[in-house]
Amino acid sequence: MPKSKVRKKSDAPTRPQSLGTASKALAPSPTWYPVVMAVVLVIGLAYLVVYYLAGQDIPIMKDITGWNFAVGFGIMLVGLIMAVRWR
Repeated sequence: MPKSKVRKKSDAPTRPQSLGTASKALAPSPTWYPVVMAVVLVIGLAYLVVYYLAGQDIPIMKDITGWNFAVGFGIMLVGLIMAVRWR
C-alpha cells in the first residue's frame, strides 16, 4: 500500500484577521474584580433574603410586591455576567 504524503504546515493564518485587528491575548482582570463580583452576588442574595424575612415591614418592598424577585435576580445577574467576563 502506498504511503500518504505528509502535508507541510504553512505559516499563513488559517482565518483572515477581521478588519486589521491584531489578535492579542486578553489581559487578566484586575485584583479588585472578583471581590466586586462576589459582593454584587451577595447583595442580590441578601436582597431576596430580606424580602422573604421582612418584606412586609419595609415600605418600598411592600409596594413593588412581586417585582422584588426581578430586582434581586437582576442584581445577581449582573454578578453572573461579571463572573463570565472574569479572566
